[in-house]
Amino acid sequence: MDLIVGAFKSPCVIAIVLAESDTRRNYKGNGLPIFHSQESLHGEVRIDPLPGRKLEHTGVKIELLGQIELYFDRGNYYDFTSLVRELDVLGEIAERKVYPFEFSAVEMPYESYNGTNVRLRYILKVTVSRNYLSNLTESKDFWVHNFSAPPAINNSIKMEVGIEDCLHIEFEYNKSKYHLKDVILGKIFFLLVRLKIRHMEIEVRRRESTGSGPNTYNETETIAKYELMDGAPVRGESVPIRLFLSPFNLTPTYRNVNNKFSVKYYLNLVLVDEEDRRYFKQQEVTMYRARPF
Repeated sequence: MDLIVGAFKSPCVIAIVLAESDTRRNYKGNGLPIFHSQESLHGEVRIDPLPGRKLEHTGVKIELLGQIELYFDRGNYYDFTSLVRELDVLGEIAERKVYPFEFSAVEMPYESYNGTNVRLRYILKVTVSRNYLSNLTESKDFWVHNFSAPPAINNSIKMEVGIEDCLHIEFEYNKSKYHLKDVILGKIFFLLVRLKIRHMEIEVRRRESTGSGPNTYNETETIAKYELMDGAPVRGESVPIRLFLSPFNLTPTYRNVNNKFSVKYYLNLVLVDEEDRRYFKQQEVTMYRARPF
């Protein structure tokens, strides 16, 4: 039995070591080092044969892959980036062997994302090819963030909503595009109030859309909720809005990423009357990642 187990046990330990990964800022969600598009990745691959074992191979390579996985199609990966570096040709490894590697100025067009129904990831993958046995592989994930320049045009949002002869309000947000550490400022004006409003709140909602056509899946989650008013407003009253975005786990807006998924954000104004009836008004806003000062 030990001989059978030994035949299927990997004859070596493969490690991928990214240079500067210890000094880079890590993504707080999973601790992975953060890289940006057009950055270079370099490091080394270490292959350590187990004591008393030799590794015969037909080649060693490392790949940098950008992949999208849709959870309703789990197990199928869509590669949008694929780079290869050949590290070794046919040979034998009897003791530790170290292979340096470098991927220069890598175009990484999309940000890493781990959502409800989709995952976008970047990995380094080492493959040791063998003739008559299965190949040996090892992979290492890293995270990608990309910065956007502030929008040249960033108009405010002004809207009127109401229920005929019952409620008429105007609301205004100072911008339509916000960076992830921004502050949403605005005002709400009550022009007609014949409903007994109990309280009012504003929500930040994220909507993730995956697939297309009949296979489209939409998931909406409330990222932030903030109470604007507790009690009944009167005609002519003005309620200020001031919502800080920095405490919340937001991503930029993603539009039709590789024709696989989108992520959009909405500000949802909610009024609740004394009979617990809820009145909504939703407005899409754009989120972007600003370069740190």
